[in-house]
Amino acid sequence: MNELKLTLESVDPVQFWGANNEHYEIIKNAFPKLKVVARGNEVKVLGDEQELKVFEKKYHYLISHLEKYSSLLASDVESILASKKIASEDEAATPEKTAGGNGGGEVIVFGTNGLMVKARTANQRRMVDSINKNDVLFAIGPAGTGKTYTAVALAVRALKNKEIKRIILTRPAVEAGENLGFLPGDLKEKVDPYLRPLYDALDDMIPAEKLKVYLENRTIEIAPLAFMRGRTLDNCFVILDEAQNSTDLQLKMFLTRMGPSAKFIVTGDVTQIDLPKKQMSGLHNGLRILDGIPGIDIIYLTGEDVVRHKLVKRILKAYGDIQ
Repeated sequence: MNELKLTLESVDPVQFWGANNEHYEIIKNAFPKLKVVARGNEVKVLGDEQELKVFEKKYHYLISHLEKYSSLLASDVESILASKKIASEDEAATPEKTAGGNGGGEVIVFGTNGLMVKARTANQRRMVDSINKNDVLFAIGPAGTGKTYTAVALAVRALKNKEIKRIILTRPAVEAGENLGFLPGDLKEKVDPYLRPLYDALDDMIPAEKLKVYLENRTIEIAPLAFMRGRTLDNCFVILDEAQNSTDLQLKMFLTRMGPSAKFIVTGDVTQIDLPKKQMSGLHNGLRILDGIPGIDIIYLTGEDVVRHKLVKRILKAYGDIQ
């Protein structure tokens, strides 16, 4: 039987092992073939050599996370240990590697229940690279191309990395063949169904209890586009989703809310406009007049980026939305 000795030098053992040794129990259960003995900042692990190598890499991964974010939640421990991708030495130093460059599929952010949120296509990886270089990004493409999901993942990563203090997610509250007035409840209850896709993305990326706190203390705000008027949005990551349903004035209003330390992503699908027939989408004009401005990038996602069920691509082709 082989033995591995490790020392917790740069982090607080209480934080690392968790309250009432909660993290210790999670780690032990994740490696049932190993005997893990922890005393203070000393760790001794007994077992098969290959298992010990896996344990050591995951161990350093956990330490790196705690050093980077000054916190380590049980959900973080579970996510890192559940990752099937064994980190290289370089990756162990950067648990949330940017999903850009060669090789594709690198993790943008660790989500709930071990989910690794990745940029899965070339244009999604372009989105990741672009937002690192630009303050405004337009991601335009048909349904199922992951533009909203990738944008939310980038916002969550920025929040976790403490690059910004708040996330603001907004959509035009435009009826898609149904009338808001006939929905039950107050205004929030009427518009929440239109914002549901944003909640769904957040549910994948932030544990439920933590997300509840973020929504209550407005670290994360989800609101209709009309609620943005008159505000200055600074030190935050702001996403306008379904921008094809904004008018010219609404899009201009949104973009001019931008504070000195903010990132804006605008997503839209020009093939699914739900505005009244006589009302023009502001997205077409916005893309035309903003193209080429330094600091603003426009990425067009295509049928090659569709990541939903394989039938979605065939459906979009049948409707003529993609080639």
